[in-house]
This record gives sequence, C-alpha cells and structure tokens, in this order.
Amino acid sequence: MKIGMNLLLWGTEINDSLFPVLEQIKSLGFDGVEVPIFNFNKPDWLIWQDKLDELGLERLAVAINGPDANPLSSSPEMRKHALENNMKAIDCAEIIGAKYLSGPIHSALGVFSGKPATKEEWQYGIHHIRTLADYAAEKDITLGVEYLNRFESYLFTCTDEMLRFVEEVNHPHCNIMFDTFHANIEEKNIENAIKSCANHLIHVQLSENDRGTLGKGHIDFESIIKTLVDINYQGMVSIEAFSMKLAAANIWRKTFDSEEQLMSDSLTYLKKFIH
Repeated sequence: MKIGMNLLLWGTEINDSLFPVLEQIKSLGFDGVEVPIFNFNKPDWLIWQDKLDELGLERLAVAINGPDANPLSSSPEMRKHALENNMKAIDCAEIIGAKYLSGPIHSALGVFSGKPATKEEWQYGIHHIRTLADYAAEKDITLGVEYLNRFESYLFTCTDEMLRFVEEVNHPHCNIMFDTFHANIEEKNIENAIKSCANHLIHVQLSENDRGTLGKGHIDFESIIKTLVDINYQGMVSIEAFSMKLAAANIWRKTFDSEEQLMSDSLTYLKKFIH
C-alpha cells in the first residue's frame, strides 16, 4: 500500500514555490502527492508534470466547487459554469499525469439550503457527475466522489448515501474516495463503512479527528489499515492534514509543531501498520 501527502497542508496557493516541499516529501519516503487543482491555467501545470516526473512521485488530483460554481443550483447558468470548471480541473489533472480526480465535486463546499436535498437537486448532482465522468473517460481519468460531513455539505453525508449516488451514476469512470475525518463524524462504524464501498473504492484519505498528526488523536488507523488489507485495497492512502493556512478548514489553533514534523511522525506511525 503506497502512501501519499495532500498539499493542502500548505494552503491553497499551489505553485512552483512548493517544489522544495515536493523534494522534502520525496526525501521523507512518500510515494506520491495529492495536488489540489484550483488554478485552471493549463500551461502553469506543465512544470508540475516535469517536477513530479523528476522526483518519481505518483500524483492524484483533487478539486472542489465554490459557492459561485454549484452543480446543484437552480440556475442552469451556474450548473453549466460548475461543469466547465470541473472539466478544466480534469484537463489540468491530465497534464500532471494524474489518473484520478477526487473530492466533493458533486456540489459546492459550504453551501446549504436549510433542508435535505430535494429529488431535483439529487438529479442535478447525478447529471453533473455522469457528464463529468464521460469527459474524464476521454482523458483516461476516473472520478473519486467524496462525501463531506453535515457541516460542510448536504447532498449526501455518509457512505451509504454516497454509495447509492455512485451506483445511480453507474459509470465506469466514477468511483469513491473515502475520508476518515468525515467518517469519524458520520459513521457508526468506520471499518464497516469501508467494507460497504470496497467495490468502488479507488482512494483513501487518512485524516486525524483534529486534522493534525496521525496517531495523536483518537481515530483507530491500525484498524482502518487492517480493514483495507482485508478488502485487498490496492490504491494509495494519503495523509490529509490542515492548518491555519487553509482558511476554509476553520482551524484557528496550532495542532502540530511544523509541516515536516507532521509528515515525518505521521509516516513513521503509518509504517507500523503498512508493510
């Protein structure tokens, strides 16, 4: 099982100033990185492809939708804009050589209606992801749909609902990404949730309950890794930790000493369970 690192630990400014960080990630012993695609200017990503190839790091792309690009909007123009944005993210993912584009790409982060998703909103989401999966297939990229907890999203907020959504999309280029932070809030049993989506699982984000160093909180990662082994999971697991540099995470206290400490300690901790 390979281990990656999510670059959102350093905030949302994803540019070549992070190349020394990529070198550090490689030197610590990581196998790959999750690259957030917020910049849709395709030429900017060509140097990323070269740098990642130089370091021999595998890469996955992650994306989100902001309030101005909501796939569930009643406005056809906004739904079209959201689809165009996510297609652009796929274009950039292709440039850096990512085979997966994951994240809560089915709806807009932090946007709520004050009530459960309607049948119409559900169908907007289905249509958005099915159309996006068609486009991703042309680029040999697979979508990894992710659910967020109830405080960040509302179309679906647990594994059972996400699984129903993906099975209704019913597309070979649409599967599931599982995030332990959200599961820690929403699932009765994380291990059972992982087992339930095993046939669709293409990527796993390991995130501590406080988004800090793995093994310093209360999530049972040893049991989670054992479950992944039991289901013969062959993908990458990546460490997703956030700091005050990511305003959207609303973390206003320090939960670790430094990015290097968090990476090193988390990696050492995981390698006790991953052989």
